Amino acid sequence: MSTRADAAGRQGEPGAAHGARLVVDAHGVVVEWSPQAQALLGYTAEEMVGRQVTRVVTGEHADPDAAEGTKPARERAVRHRSGDRLDVRIQVQPMADEDGAMRWSVLLAPAGFDRPEIDSAVLRAVLTQSPLGLQVLDPDLRVVRFNTVAPGLRGMPATEVVGRLAREVAPGLVDESLERMLRNVLESGRPVIEAEHVGRPPSDPDHEHVYSVSLFRLQDGTGGTLGVLAASTDISERHQARAGLNLLLDASTRIGTTLDVMTTCGELAEASVPQLADIAAVDILDDVLEGQNPPSGPVSADAVLRRAAFQSVEGATAAVAYQVGDVNLFYPRSFRECLADLRPRLTRHLEIDNDWATHDARRAELIRRTGAHSLIVVPLTARGAVLGLASFYRSTTPDPFDEDSLALAAELGTRAAVCIDNARRYTRERTAALILQSSLLPQVLPAHNAVDVALQHLSATAAGDWYDVIPLSGARVALVVGHVPGHGMHAAAAMGRLRTAITTLAAQDLAPDELLAALDDLVTGPARDAAPTPDTHPPHEQAIGATCLYAVYDPISRHCTLARAGHPAPVIASPRGTVNIPDIPAGPPLGSGRTPYETTELELPEGSTLALFTTSLINTQGSDPQHGLTQLRRVLANPLPTLQDTCDAVIRAQNPATTPDDDVVLLLARTRALDTDRVASWTLPNDPAVVTTARSLTSRQLSTWGLQDLDFTTQLIVSELVTNAIRYATGPIQQRLIRDRALICEVTDDSSTAPHLRHADLTDEGGRGLYLVAQLTNRWGTRFAVRGKTIWAEQALP
Repeated sequence: MSTRADAAGRQGEPGAAHGARLVVDAHGVVVEWSPQAQALLGYTAEEMVGRQVTRVVTGEHADPDAAEGTKPARERAVRHRSGDRLDVRIQVQPMADEDGAMRWSVLLAPAGFDRPEIDSAVLRAVLTQSPLGLQVLDPDLRVVRFNTVAPGLRGMPATEVVGRLAREVAPGLVDESLERMLRNVLESGRPVIEAEHVGRPPSDPDHEHVYSVSLFRLQDGTGGTLGVLAASTDISERHQARAGLNLLLDASTRIGTTLDVMTTCGELAEASVPQLADIAAVDILDDVLEGQNPPSGPVSADAVLRRAAFQSVEGATAAVAYQVGDVNLFYPRSFRECLADLRPRLTRHLEIDNDWATHDARRAELIRRTGAHSLIVVPLTARGAVLGLASFYRSTTPDPFDEDSLALAAELGTRAAVCIDNARRYTRERTAALILQSSLLPQVLPAHNAVDVALQHLSATAAGDWYDVIPLSGARVALVVGHVPGHGMHAAAAMGRLRTAITTLAAQDLAPDELLAALDDLVTGPARDAAPTPDTHPPHEQAIGATCLYAVYDPISRHCTLARAGHPAPVIASPRGTVNIPDIPAGPPLGSGRTPYETTELELPEGSTLALFTTSLINTQGSDPQHGLTQLRRVLANPLPTLQDTCDAVIRAQNPATTPDDDVVLLLARTRALDTDRVASWTLPNDPAVVTTARSLTSRQLSTWGLQDLDFTTQLIVSELVTNAIRYATGPIQQRLIRDRALICEVTDDSSTAPHLRHADLTDEGGRGLYLVAQLTNRWGTRFAVRGKTIWAEQALP
């Protein structure tokens, strides 16, 4: 015979655990046999239908005369098809068939399977053992049942809870929002699943808890509303962990958006308030703010820290002890210890001791006033270097900081420190690049009679923008503005090379198109002949892609000759107020190796204003360049009393109260015309006898100008230059004297042969002429035209 355990094993068969149903007639003959009965007893329907039920049920069986109602379930023994004995519970219920004959429904269930008892056991377990908070409320939201071990009502006796309104039992937990949810569930029947709710439970009224709440309407068998079941669980720890993760994720996007130390510190303070603290302050070492290398390892308490950021929740404080930019001279013990061992400090309950009150009474008073009661101090370190300190206070939040808060603040400080150090490194590189850029640009623009100039150079990123005003022979002047792509040291160095090259080429008096062509060869030459490796010479170190505008203005003829290499054309304003942009062929940027450059010549009225600028002037912060040009033309059409005022007005119009994103260069030049009485010129025949005539004409003109002191030296210079022209040229000779900031003597002939300075020996009969000219003048040189050349020499006026 099988044991009861064997029967229990069969209860795991499909259908057996849920009971088996069979129907017998008034004579005890089986008329229905369910699959569950087959699973429980092993007999098939073919084997049992039409047979007496006593085949399986031993002893007393269903007796139609025993009762007219349902018999109570009782345990009996039945026979399995295998011959084993099974203990089952039998429940018999009368029923009538279609003809009115009495039949009996017999429900067989394994012994021990009692649904009411199981339901009762489940209810007892849920109400006494489950950590899930359960409260049953009636339609008036009065407490009917609850489990006393659940969070929130733990330890409260039933006599103080049952029958009272839920809001009276837990006023800090059940508020208007929760009551609205409860009534909505009662009215609509739609459950609420895992809604987050914040409150203060009666078991812990001093602290806020976060609960996950699910609400279900309870109904009777007819569908009537009995009340609502509220199931809740305390998820405060999970919520706190998720909030900390969200804070770090949010901080990763908010901190380090710029490469400015002060801005990054401000982002750290803003990211931590109010998610972590009510008040946050960031103090940074002075060396870090200046971009210098900070000390490695711990620093002494004497280190100079400067307030870099401060942030507080609304109502937390009315004033701060140290404004942003102030030096913080005293630090309490926890701050000093943090600097000494570079470990974060947690002060759960902050007290203002004598150390604070004596050395920093103002801050001590503000801490008392704000009610700050808990403090975390975090060292800001990155790559082994100390950058500063971040301090966090709680004032309006009643809960003090805990170990989790300390870990979160430390992680936040670590991430922010990397961004601060990146900004420091950028500051150092930018400062060095700005110094290099400044050293490579002209410190003072030379004074010149040909033009009045005004300049605005806003250096924001140490880009490769440059400008120049270069005096040329014949009282002319060259105006230059250019741009090298990129920023930093490489761009500044490339700019310096280009500016030096232009100055050298301008000294040769090349035409603008020839000068840009020569400059293009200088840029493309190294890249073509020996391509640099990325490690030693990055591609952006080359000046490929640089743009330049080169203009030469002659105050005698009032002609302006221009050429440009991919640079914006100048804007020219006439004395009458009309503004136009001349049609100058753009030309390719330097190093592109494309079409040659072209020259455009304009005749400008005296008093015209040329505006040379970089693209960043008219394309600030992503604005439309056409809008920038319109602003520039508007200001130039209505000039201010001085040229510098007009220059400043253009900058204000393009960048109102903002710092430009890129370097901006604006060079304004107002043209002058040299009076005719300051220029004297003669055409002389190619005859050696004319040398005497040239000397006489020179002496007479110098006497007219009152420059008799220069008569002797000037006659020597004229004699040498005219003699050389007669010797090497064939056509007429042009002699010109110009009285400008210097006395300029020019001799022009039709020969393209360039003179060379020689150092004659003692026995040589000639070759000393140009050497003598070089000794008597400040500078001299040769410039070539389409036909012929001009030799010029300058002497300083007395």
